[in-house]
Amino acid sequence: MRPLGLITRRADIRYFLYLSGGSMQSTSSSQPASLSNSQRIVVLIVAFCGLVFDGFELGLMPVASLSVTKSLMGDSFSAEAGGKWFAWYTAALMLGAAVGGITLGNLGDRWGRRRAMSISILIYSLFAGLGAFVQSQEQMLILRFLVGLGTGGMLPNGVALAAECWPNASRALISGLMGAGINVGIMLLGRTAAIWHLSEDSWRWVFYVAAFPAVLAVLSWYIVPESPTWQATRNQSKKKSLALTEMFGPGLLRVTLIGVMLGAIPLLGAWAASKWMLPWADKVASATHPGYKGTVQFWWACGAILGSFMGAQIAKWLGRRVSYFFISLGSVTLTWIMFRYSAPLRPSFIPIVCVQGFVSTLFFGWLPLYLPELFPTRARASGMGLSYNVGRFATAFGVLFAGYLLTKFNNSMPMTGSILGLIYGLGMFVIWLAPSTDDADLPSS
Repeated sequence: MRPLGLITRRADIRYFLYLSGGSMQSTSSSQPASLSNSQRIVVLIVAFCGLVFDGFELGLMPVASLSVTKSLMGDSFSAEAGGKWFAWYTAALMLGAAVGGITLGNLGDRWGRRRAMSISILIYSLFAGLGAFVQSQEQMLILRFLVGLGTGGMLPNGVALAAECWPNASRALISGLMGAGINVGIMLLGRTAAIWHLSEDSWRWVFYVAAFPAVLAVLSWYIVPESPTWQATRNQSKKKSLALTEMFGPGLLRVTLIGVMLGAIPLLGAWAASKWMLPWADKVASATHPGYKGTVQFWWACGAILGSFMGAQIAKWLGRRVSYFFISLGSVTLTWIMFRYSAPLRPSFIPIVCVQGFVSTLFFGWLPLYLPELFPTRARASGMGLSYNVGRFATAFGVLFAGYLLTKFNNSMPMTGSILGLIYGLGMFVIWLAPSTDDADLPSS
């Protein structure tokens, strides 16, 4: 029989670990401990807020790009230069997000979801804030790449942490909230820009605001508990930390490639095609309606919040593959209608933008539900980081190609957006290569 004092000391150690964000499991147990309800709520709130601010950073340049470029270029500004620099800023952000999502996603599997998420928030906040001090487009270009490092890392780590801390029965709801977070940030930015107008004489203030989430980064490091599923896997496994090369090895190669394709299509469609609605609205309406671009972004984001929340629910009701097929069909159709059959300041434009935002962002509620189901725990953040962010490499080049098309189409943003919007249609074919995971629990091995 073990001495009572030894039992007490072990209990005290386990209780201390619990209060510090650790798990209540013993070191010999392979089963993950359960978090308390309050701990799960903290995880959900912080991950959601991290994604809200992530969306604020992602939506910043589509709204501010022309104002920034006009200010920095002065009298040498032209419409062609405005379109070119919008494409370059977006490409830099996508490249940064691709690098950050892959490296910080892998860091989440090595160091833990909480730490990698906190680092991601700190990176995108600090470098976004430095945008207020730039004196040239080249300086802003470098900063947009660095901001992208953090925005790319936030998504796989925040989603993996939330998915692993909440029970399987809640995953559709949690995935919907995670998907909606980014678009809540875009909506808040759009509303802000509609009230306090961004212009070539007044734009630096919004970059000061973009630095605020650094406070959240510090708080999240100390108050958010780590995923008990990740901790149990780390305790159980005798292998060294997962290397990125293993994602392309036997057993993981097929699901990795499928995840990359499914994540790339909506990103390409959104950034190479849909986002042209904002500089288009700014170009058409800025002289007479200076807040119109913010209004467009606000209403697009309203639809997007509902769409990204409902994406997981629709996937649960219709099945993963059938729902992705119809989301792809709806997105390609509505993007074509938006660019070819409407225009800024027409009565039909805002309603179409809102509906397009709803349908095209169903993907981003669908992905947080489906992607974690493809990968085991020890590879989940790495797999999600690759799935979301390898596509961003393609997106960066797609955006630059969009800038090339823009010059070929005589600076016609609606022509460029409608042609590249056909990318959404690829999802109607790719989805049938993916495995069906309907009613499956998260793989734990």
